[in-house]
Amino acid sequence: MTKTYHFIGIKGSGMSALALMLHQMGHHVQGSDVEKYYFTQRGLEQAGIKILPFDEKNLQADVEVIAGNAFRPNNNIEIAYADANGISYKRYHEFLGTFMRDFVSMGVAGAHGKTSTTGMLAHVLSNITDTSYLIGDGTGRGSANAKYFVFEADEYERHFMPYHPEYSIITNIDFDHPDYFTSLEDVFNAFNDYAKQVSKGVFVYGEDKELRRITANAPIYYYGFKEGNDFVAHDLLRSTTGSSFKVSFRGKELGEFKIPSFGRHNIMNTTAVIGLLYTAGFDLNLVREHLVTFGGVKRRFTEKVVNGTTIIDDFAHHPTEIIATLDAARQKYPSKEIVAIFQPHTFTRTIALLDEFAEALNQADAVYLAQIYGSAREVDHGDVKVEDLAEKIIKKAEIITVDNVSPLLEHPNAVYVFMGAGDIQTYEYSFERLLSNLTSNVQ
Repeated sequence: MTKTYHFIGIKGSGMSALALMLHQMGHHVQGSDVEKYYFTQRGLEQAGIKILPFDEKNLQADVEVIAGNAFRPNNNIEIAYADANGISYKRYHEFLGTFMRDFVSMGVAGAHGKTSTTGMLAHVLSNITDTSYLIGDGTGRGSANAKYFVFEADEYERHFMPYHPEYSIITNIDFDHPDYFTSLEDVFNAFNDYAKQVSKGVFVYGEDKELRRITANAPIYYYGFKEGNDFVAHDLLRSTTGSSFKVSFRGKELGEFKIPSFGRHNIMNTTAVIGLLYTAGFDLNLVREHLVTFGGVKRRFTEKVVNGTTIIDDFAHHPTEIIATLDAARQKYPSKEIVAIFQPHTFTRTIALLDEFAEALNQADAVYLAQIYGSAREVDHGDVKVEDLAEKIIKKAEIITVDNVSPLLEHPNAVYVFMGAGDIQTYEYSFERLLSNLTSNVQ
């Protein structure tokens, strides 16, 4: 049955992906949001999905309302109007928990790497069979006839608790979101509760000591580089064109696999996907074939060249992710200087992980810092400044502004890695304009 959906906060990465998916399944979809441009809206505009300003009039009769998690009665007129007038709505994760019951669902959870892993699983499976999917980079695909549904399961505020998938990968457990989670144990408990809701198979990184503590009602399969895991990646070959490796399952060789991506973390993500699809009964020759064509997801090691200069854009906003991104950059560009431009995201995360951020950024050859990007969920009490992070970095870390990124030009043989979850892309675009102007000035 065709329905009409209205999304409050449609430009959110998960929301935009869900909107696209429902649109492709034949439903009528519209949404509202702020006027500021977000990279997620391009796909919505291309699909002809109407994006409206926030307005009480958007909440018409016979419209099913889905509300983004960032919006509350105190900061959104549509939510306030709905609450005052008894108009029902579901949060993104609440809707998804009900929606996925109609499919064989496969989730990807984890502190880091879930978007890339979800994207890879969705790419491979949708090339093998009809599959709907939701990826955290704002990508969604819907098919009314799909049997399978691949989705990203977000742990923040325990949003994944309405989900009861048949299969799930859990990439790692790490302390993050200190504005919500009180400790690493609190994070573990959330993932452990989620794992118990999986019915057919949980696939966890076996070299994560927290994940080794996970208990579940479904069988648990461990993957990793070391013996003692169920799925073991071995005979690794990392080159400037990608990575190849072999995978064995409890001593049985499953063959060699190749991926056009970089970094040890991507080999692990791939091993998890191979393990899940092998266990679910899919032909590994087809899996092998489609892994080679996976081009990655948005804002995860996305590359461009401007005036002969290579720029990498990555969502990395946690020390573990920074280390993984810099490792990937070194694999692909071993003869280049690796210049990191990093914007801390949220004051609470910066305070909690200040030393870890400094240690991670020391993996780069040069470091530049942007001002901390605060979340709408927090207040800046002045407890931490980006200068505090700069002081802890062994290499000289320079602070730059959007209006002046010219210090970045001091590196003649470099790859520039822009990392962050805030508006770091505005710094990146400023640098791209500077590089382009250099060309025009020479001419």
